[in-house]
Amino acid sequence: MQNELIIVSEYCDKCHIEPQFIDMLQEGGLIDILTQDDGTRYLTTDELPDVERYSRLYYDLDINMEGIDAIRHLLERMGEMQREINYLRNRLRLFDVEF
Repeated sequence: MQNELIIVSEYCDKCHIEPQFIDMLQEGGLIDILTQDDGTRYLTTDELPDVERYSRLYYDLDINMEGIDAIRHLLERMGEMQREINYLRNRLRLFDVEF
C-alpha cells in the first residue's frame, strides 16, 4: 500500500507551524522528508502522527529538539517493554498462572 504524500509547505500553512520546525525534525532524524527533482518536499501520511506529537511538545510544552528526541526514545522503549509484557503474559496463560 502506498502512502499519500503531503506537501510540507501546505501542511505548515494549515497547521500554523514553521517550515524550519520540519527541517529541524528532519535534521534530528525524527522524520523523513521526500524531495522531488523540482525541490518540492513531502511528508508521508505515516509521518503525520509523529509530526503532530512533536509539534505539541515543541510549541505547547516548549520542549527543545534534544528533549523531543529523548521523549521519542523513551516512548519507543516503553512500547517495546509493553509488547514484551504482553508476550510474557500470553506465555503464562499457557500454564494457567494467575497474575
